[in-house]
Amino acid sequence: MLSDESDIEIVGEAANGRQALLLCSRFGPDLILMDVRMPVMDGLAATKEIKQRYPEISVMMLTMHENPDYLLEALKAGAAGYVLKDAPREEIIEAVRRVRNGETPLDPELAARLLRRLASEGEMRRGTGSPHEAAYAVEPLTPRELEVLGLMKLGRTNRQIAGDLVISLGTAKNHVEHIISKLGVSDRTRAVVQALELGLIDLR
Repeated sequence: MLSDESDIEIVGEAANGRQALLLCSRFGPDLILMDVRMPVMDGLAATKEIKQRYPEISVMMLTMHENPDYLLEALKAGAAGYVLKDAPREEIIEAVRRVRNGETPLDPELAARLLRRLASEGEMRRGTGSPHEAAYAVEPLTPRELEVLGLMKLGRTNRQIAGDLVISLGTAKNHVEHIISKLGVSDRTRAVVQALELGLIDLR
């Protein structure tokens, strides 16, 4: 499928996570397509180790597992995307290109299930009157940053955020970068996941 695309080159294939690690040192690929469940070393463990050893290599999960727990663990491990194998061919190819452009493509239904669950857990924590302990370790977000975070939750791009808030594109980008930095994550998708886990935002 991918080998038919002129802008994509396949440099190697691995049967398990351990082989994928070895191929990283041999070929230095830009992107790895990783399944979740594999023998010897599963995809989640392999992704975490790859991102620790080779942070410049992107990993996109391509799997049959429609499990929000796997999605969350993949994001925590550093995965740049989570796409189902039964997605249309065009969507998978587009997801590969999106990862290459620095985006984080996620299966929309699975992502929505995860966000709803995290939002519910965040509301439960807020309802106890005791903020989640981890929230204290996060540098406080400004009201404007919380506003931007709410738009990030809706999947808005930097350009769309700039239009919604009537600010410059550069200012919108700076807000997003500050949010990502304060939450201690590596991209906007993980920022939203982290904020929901900490109860900083909800889905309403």
